[in-house]
Amino acid sequence: MTRWIAAGGAFVVSLDSMVNVAFPAMGAAFAAAPEQLRWVIVCYVLPYALMSLAGGVLGDAVGHTRVLRAGLAGSVLAFAAAGLAPTFGWLLAARALQGVAAGLIYGTTPALATHGLPEHQRARALAFLNAAIGLAFSVAPTLAGWLVDHFGWPAVFLVRAPLALVVLAWVLMRAGPAPALVAAPSMAVRDVVQPGVIVPGLLAFVANAGIFAIWLLAPFYLVERRGLATLVAGLLFTLTPLGMTVGAAVAGRLPVVLAARGVVAAGLVLEAAGLFALSTAGPTTHAGALALALFVAGLGLGLFQVPNMAALMREFPAGRQGAAGGVAFLARTLGVVAGVLVLARLFADLRASVGFDAGFARAYLAAALAVTAAALLGALRRPRAPRG
Repeated sequence: MTRWIAAGGAFVVSLDSMVNVAFPAMGAAFAAAPEQLRWVIVCYVLPYALMSLAGGVLGDAVGHTRVLRAGLAGSVLAFAAAGLAPTFGWLLAARALQGVAAGLIYGTTPALATHGLPEHQRARALAFLNAAIGLAFSVAPTLAGWLVDHFGWPAVFLVRAPLALVVLAWVLMRAGPAPALVAAPSMAVRDVVQPGVIVPGLLAFVANAGIFAIWLLAPFYLVERRGLATLVAGLLFTLTPLGMTVGAAVAGRLPVVLAARGVVAAGLVLEAAGLFALSTAGPTTHAGALALALFVAGLGLGLFQVPNMAALMREFPAGRQGAAGGVAFLARTLGVVAGVLVLARLFADLRASVGFDAGFARAYLAAALAVTAAALLGALRRPRAPRG
């Protein structure tokens, strides 16, 4: 049951990819350029990066379902505040609140998903969690396209408030008491400062920074450069998270040792290949080639995430699996923040100097090169085999 509850909470949070599809409409409403809209992402992602670690550690102390409930309740308030925002500053403040709530949810769900499982079964539970995240990312763009076309950008926030309430009610009815796992919300520095944690964390940082070339720039390319309707753009955009879902499902069914030693690097290679292909996209690129590149990049990230997260969490003692999950999401989220800040600035500078097409291509090339370097590191490392 806890696996399903964890997946439900993560699903609601991960529907936030709807916001990316709404960027063009949001920019028009607030007269904000693409580089300004990055703060809509940063004000959300940076708080949840910090709170994901805090949420995991707190869950170890007071019980992970309690932390999940708090995160869902905060999400309901944040969705309503963002959807009703009268100014850009109000929207950014609501996004910060949403980030705090999302961090509590993301930080505690890996521990909930793997609670009570022997080590050799945790990868499959984490695959289920990551597949739920990927499914939300898959559904969100198409849903967002329809919502923006018919109701405007506020709908991408307002529609999620009742969904969060439903999941919260489910947790309250089904989760039961939330037992404490350790006596105090603490985490030793030695748990983090070791190669078995630092290397997977670094790989997750780079992989998620690189994929944000798609989350940030693809909506503008599809809607503004290609002139596609928002709904059609959402359908194409959905191929990347769909690939993530498929990749996570496949990775969860592979033997643990094989996944740890080979799939991490292979997933990063696929992600880099998809990003390289997108760096060649222009105004007349065939839709089939574009669709394949978007799917392959997501497939690679999905294959990578599950064994990499399992390897990182394996390095933490049993009583600190909440902290382990928090560290895993912290690394992923800091990568997103870096991707937003660096790629948005790079694209803005290049667009001003060499135009949209060349700036778009070089931003994707930079992302692809970074993920390629991570793939080399992933291929060279030798992770510890699972115990038991």
